[in-house]
Amino acid sequence: MGNREDLLAGAKRCLMDKGYSRTTARDIASASGVSLAGIGYHFRSKDALMNEALFEAMREWGDELAATLAGSVEPDATPLRRFEVAWDRVVESFDRLRPLWVTQFELIGQSDHLPEVREHLVQGLHAARDGLAELFAGIDPADDPERARLVGSLYQAMLTGFLSQWLLDPSTALKGSEVAQALRLVTA
Repeated sequence: MGNREDLLAGAKRCLMDKGYSRTTARDIASASGVSLAGIGYHFRSKDALMNEALFEAMREWGDELAATLAGSVEPDATPLRRFEVAWDRVVESFDRLRPLWVTQFELIGQSDHLPEVREHLVQGLHAARDGLAELFAGIDPADDPERARLVGSLYQAMLTGFLSQWLLDPSTALKGSEVAQALRLVTA
């Protein structure tokens, strides 16, 4: 790896260990083994580096989740059963990636004051909607963009809501079967 990649890897480690706001340029330089000047040379600022690290970590989570879900359910499972299994995988990632999720909520709260971050979060939101529609409902956004937007937005709202509950009180966070049961109750 070169200095740029080392800095990005160091920033991702700091993101997970210290969070977005508490990470300093010195922390990143130390974690990456690259000088402070390297941050400015490769990324212009610590914030730009942290933004790139955050969005790369989120892409990696999405790719990892898609790979995990690809073969996790029997092919003839009902859509609700596929949802249960997929939701359990998402909740499992909450614990492992807690710092990443805390950072996202932290940045959402500051997005009115950080236009560049807000722009990236909005782009990520759109990509996540498409990805969630495909993961949970098998909708190809290229084939049916409006259906993907609607269904993906619902899954995004559910994910964000359940995630916020889990961050505050993981002991009462709903498992996939419980979310499916709740869906049955509200659609009955």
